[in-house]
Amino acid sequence: MTETPAKHEVGTPADALAQTQAPTGAISDFGIDTTSMSPGEAVRDYFARLRAGELGALPSLFGLLVLVILFSALSDNFFTLANIANVFPQGAGVIIIAMGIVFVLLLGEIDLAAGVASGVAASVMALHYVQNGNLLGNMGTGVFITFIGVLALAMLLSAYQRIWAGAALSLVGLLLVAIGVPANAWLEILLAICVGTAIGCITGFLVSKIGMPSFVVTLALFIVWQGVLLQFIGEGGTIGISNSDVLYKIANGNLNILGSWIFFLLAAGGFAVITLTSHFKRLQRGLVVQPTALVMVKVGALVVLSAIGTWLLTINRSPNKAVVTIEGVPYVIPIMLVLLVAGTYVLNRTRYGRYVYAVGGNKEAARRAGIDVPKIRASVFVIGSAIAAIGGIVAASKVGSVSPQSGGLNTLLFAVGSAVIGGTSLFGGKGRVSDAVVGGLVIAVVINGLGLLKQPAAVVNIITGLVLLLAATVDALSRRRAAASAR
Repeated sequence: MTETPAKHEVGTPADALAQTQAPTGAISDFGIDTTSMSPGEAVRDYFARLRAGELGALPSLFGLLVLVILFSALSDNFFTLANIANVFPQGAGVIIIAMGIVFVLLLGEIDLAAGVASGVAASVMALHYVQNGNLLGNMGTGVFITFIGVLALAMLLSAYQRIWAGAALSLVGLLLVAIGVPANAWLEILLAICVGTAIGCITGFLVSKIGMPSFVVTLALFIVWQGVLLQFIGEGGTIGISNSDVLYKIANGNLNILGSWIFFLLAAGGFAVITLTSHFKRLQRGLVVQPTALVMVKVGALVVLSAIGTWLLTINRSPNKAVVTIEGVPYVIPIMLVLLVAGTYVLNRTRYGRYVYAVGGNKEAARRAGIDVPKIRASVFVIGSAIAAIGGIVAASKVGSVSPQSGGLNTLLFAVGSAVIGGTSLFGGKGRVSDAVVGGLVIAVVINGLGLLKQPAAVVNIITGLVLLLAATVDALSRRRAAASAR
């Protein structure tokens, strides 16, 4: 008997998805589609899944609560409105970079160059702004032509892999640089994202088409992009962007009171409407759904907590209220929320997201199902680097400048740590974009709290490393528990 060709063993991508290990973050609720449960049964089922090792972000949420209680007890300044509101802008850059890294980790890959890539993107943004679009005059002919060539190469490599969004953004970046468009804050933001995307196109090609291990590729590119940063800025140099009202306020500005409440209505109200509409539509069609009482409790709790948070942030939190007014939701919160919603939608509600989980869960089964595995592998690096560029913009805005250390030092370590601490597995196939937010808040609280206690950088690194080690241990143990329960 002859062996059936591999391409006919599984008929459709959906068949491959059925063979792969179910990613907790994406399809943990699929069991509800086959079994009706009362609220009590749903709660018991949840605890049963916890005992089976499906912990999700629960350990990081518990750890975050413990840290808040601990630092509140040790420092009188920690649990103040001004400090709590400042935690988000302080950790936003790392959290956003971590959101992009989640896509890479879902395939069991790693991007060691994401942090420095964010610095390169921010440096091009800053240079283009302060030079009024004349990068040629600042870089010199040789460096400028090389930079143009790299953008063109990224565009061609992305087009070759049929990652059209990457090719389009690389082309836009090339045109903005080559034409020398005059400085404009919004165009600078677009340029930074285009540069980050181009970096991801090159990284993805080397990993997916050449077949080099992502660890080796991104380690090499980490060194390369660090050199590019030094070339663009100069050793010991700094490029300030604080004179740009738009760029500086990204991480340092706040919505006004009216804008804060409008944001609350759009975010919390939109979530409530979409969730309840979807729930009752499924009920009308006779489909099995989560118990209505539980859905109402989830929606109600989120709306109430969001309303309380918005109200607190609209209170003047300035230390000198008679002279300066600081009130409103920080701009970085809507930015992070938009990225969170977009990333969650892509992973949970699109064919591409299902393919990412399929490749991360079982690459060979995904290939046999007809999924273009090399394209998926390349695309996650494109997404990761593009989102990292946004993180670089936010980080540069926070300090008001870009330097050769931008995106370096502990940026990458904290970004990867944020994703892992939040629940994303280093082994692939398990994780959500929200993991990066939760894990990033854990790290931000650790850094903020230890800073208020005037602890040295050595202590901050030791504590953060131990937290990451604990998260990796929990991930390994939960996977072992889940594997044992499946037998």
